[in-house]
Amino acid sequence: MSFLRPLAFPSLAAAVALASVVLPPIAAQAHARLVSATPAAKSTVASPRTVTLTFSERVAPAFSSFDVVNAAGTKATIRTEVSQDGKTITGALARPLAAGAYVVNWRIASVDGHRMTGSYDFVVR
Repeated sequence: MSFLRPLAFPSLAAAVALASVVLPPIAAQAHARLVSATPAAKSTVASPRTVTLTFSERVAPAFSSFDVVNAAGTKATIRTEVSQDGKTITGALARPLAAGAYVVNWRIASVDGHRMTGSYDFVVR
């Protein structure tokens, strides 16, 4: 009655090989994310001279920047630069921001090439 014997793998290696073909791959994708911002999201602040965004991973400077936009849709003039560690983008505002609501729209490329975008808002009193 050998046909009733349970299926046996000749080795652990064969079992692992079969599992790698049958089971879907689990990808560990850790992409850069915004970890802090100044002014902070949902904050009310005095007119800032700079806006700073810090990410969890290095960003590619040539493909990473942000805009500061008022409620009318007008972009503030800003000059951005990436820190030496590659994780922080600082934008120097050409003029102080007038009182009102603003949105920061950011777009980055992490050094692995993955592109991400995001936004947050703050208010100048």
